Parts: sequence; structure tokens; C-alpha cells
Amino acid sequence: NKWRIVFPNNGRQWKDWKQASAFYSGNRIQTTKYMWFTFLPQNLFEQFHRLGNLYFFFLVVLNWFPQVEVFHREIAMLPLIVVLLASMIKDAIEDYRKYQFDKTINFSKTRVYDK
Repeated sequence: NKWRIVFPNNGRQWKDWKQASAFYSGNRIQTTKYMWFTFLPQNLFEQFHRLGNLYFFFLVVLNWFPQVEVFHREIAMLPLIVVLLASMIKDAIEDYRKYQFDKTINFSKTRVYDK
């Protein structure tokens, strides 16, 4: 039985507390970056902000034109796909661990001290 102890700011006025509690009604912790339906587009958006991934994407696009094709199209896509999949798997595992930790914190017992 682990307890989370919360010490309130005793200098806060009650009307300010009512206004803040209406604004932050949930009072739950969420540190996850993705939702299950936003994971793919948001992660791809973040991955293509890296210069290396843009470089490999540029090579893939160039290999689709027969005049400048150096490798087969599928072989040119392979490094980009491997890097993107590895990063996606790492981000998904990391975000799932954050979700589990948030869940344990949000459902833990809390004791609040007040004068």
C-alpha cells in the first residue's frame, strides 16, 4: 500500500481555487505523447523532421525516376523503412511504458494534508 502525499499551497484563496479546479477538473497525469489513432501520422511527421530521414526519402524519390535510377526501387526503400520501423517500435514501447506509469500514478491512493 503506497500512498501519494499532496501538500496544497495554503496561500491560495478559495475563489482562486474554485476557478482553478473548474479549469483543471480532471486532475490526472498524462505524459504520453501519442494516442492510438494519432501514432502513425504524428510519428511520421516527427521522423521526417530529421535530416537523415529526409536524405533517404530523397534517394527513394530519385530512384523512382528511370533516368537517375541507381539501385532497384525496393532496395533504395529498404534503409528508410528499417530506420522508420525501428524508431516507431522504440517510440511505441516508450509511450506504452509512460501510459502504464501514468495509470499507476492516477489510480494510486492519495492523502491530502490541509490545515
